[in-house]
Amino acid sequence: MASPRATTSPIGWRTVDIVVAAVIAVAFGVIFWAWNAVWAATEPAFAALPAMQYLISGVWLIPAVLGGLIIRKPGAALFCELLAATVSALIGSQWGLDTLVSGAVQGAGAEIVFAAFRYQNWSLTVAASAGIASAVAGWIHDMLVYYPDLGAGGWAVFLPFYVVSAAIIAGIGSYYLTRSLARTGVLSPFASGRAQSRI
Repeated sequence: MASPRATTSPIGWRTVDIVVAAVIAVAFGVIFWAWNAVWAATEPAFAALPAMQYLISGVWLIPAVLGGLIIRKPGAALFCELLAATVSALIGSQWGLDTLVSGAVQGAGAEIVFAAFRYQNWSLTVAASAGIASAVAGWIHDMLVYYPDLGAGGWAVFLPFYVVSAAIIAGIGSYYLTRSLARTGVLSPFASGRAQSRI
């Protein structure tokens, strides 16, 4: 089995990197718009414990992890998440321009993890860690902006739900989605596609 560390790529972005990153971001921007409606519709179901609703929040973190795993270049996680958030805001998000702030914060969280491994380790553990870091960054933003009166004790209740969702949906989900896409051959221009094809 090929090691997830085995394939590295140059720092500079190619045209294909930009195009595919943009496609990922725009596609998920539309998904975000739909997921915003799902979030609004399910709020009553979580009225007793609003923090539990964060179990479905991992969908909003996918572009950061998926973009990083596929493109494997510095800035890919941040670019994909921020552009997806921008598309969502332009289509119409109930959170307005703060959607862009969320996107930047969440993308930066995942980016930090990929950078910590010098953009050379693309294992399942790193993918899950990137999802978790994105969630922690998003959690800090959300607590300060939307739940400032709860205080540290109240904020702590939200964190495990956010982290679990991020690890499973954004982290593990993106890892296996990348593998599945690679096996179809559509990622052949990327190191991610070539590495997975040898597994």
